[in-house]
Amino acid sequence: MEFRIGEKVVYPNHGIGIIEEVGNKSVNGASEEFYMLRIHANSSLVMVPKANTKSVGLRRIIKKSEVAGLFSLLQEDFFEPEADWKGRFKDHSEKMRTGSIFNVAEVLKNLVYLSHKKSLSFREKRMLDRAKQLIISEVATVRGLNEKSVEEQIDRMLSEAYLRSVKASA
Repeated sequence: MEFRIGEKVVYPNHGIGIIEEVGNKSVNGASEEFYMLRIHANSSLVMVPKANTKSVGLRRIIKKSEVAGLFSLLQEDFFEPEADWKGRFKDHSEKMRTGSIFNVAEVLKNLVYLSHKKSLSFREKRMLDRAKQLIISEVATVRGLNEKSVEEQIDRMLSEAYLRSVKASA
């Protein structure tokens, strides 16, 4: 997958970035092509070898038309996630690493559901916050909205889905 300077991309677990430069660097005596991208959330600069873009999950931001599908996923009823903490955390970590916003949304839903049932561990709280922020920033970027309004919309969807799940299981 080729990216252009100025293009907005998603770097898994870090969020939205902008390609600032495409260039060559010498690594272990061999010349490699790199994308230099500026991460929006913290202004850090990341070098991603062009040859590794697929394996690291670097991708374009979703299209406006895909936001509706993402919101549908967030509004679906909750289901009981894996009970074993280690297995659940491993599964969630793998989903976060894929870079797919839909996988990140599944992690968010699972952790929101669990947070209503019991206290999350520190690591799961951090993952919940990270998943939520990744979704908020991408949707806000795609739709040209401020992050606060997107966050309120997502919180409302998740609350309504949770309430429906509670009523259905009662």
